[in-house]
Amino acid sequence: QVQLAESGGGLVQPGGSLTLSCVASGSIFLFDAMGWYRQAPGKERELVAAIRRTGYTNYAESVKGRFTMSGNFVRNTAILQMNSLKPEDTAVYFCNAVVTSPTVMTHWGKGTLVTVGS
Repeated sequence: QVQLAESGGGLVQPGGSLTLSCVASGSIFLFDAMGWYRQAPGKERELVAAIRRTGYTNYAESVKGRFTMSGNFVRNTAILQMNSLKPEDTAVYFCNAVVTSPTVMTHWGKGTLVTVGS
């Protein structure tokens, strides 16, 4: 069983920064990709950023230039550096990890709340 634990959420003023961390624990695993998703009240969960073992990283258009994701596939950790935060970034942020061999499995954390407001 794999557990993903997010941390770093909180309340921040518009224009501020937060750093989210995700740490995996549990059974031995080999992730092929890790990602950050978010879900705002009344909205569907959406991809924020994802990184593959190859190092390829992609971002949602709404966060490009403001957020930076990094991943360590040896330590199975992921970081999301969020700068220039806007009120519309308010959401619960979830860490995600994907294994593709021998079967595809997707693991999720329980989420951490980010609130951008004064």
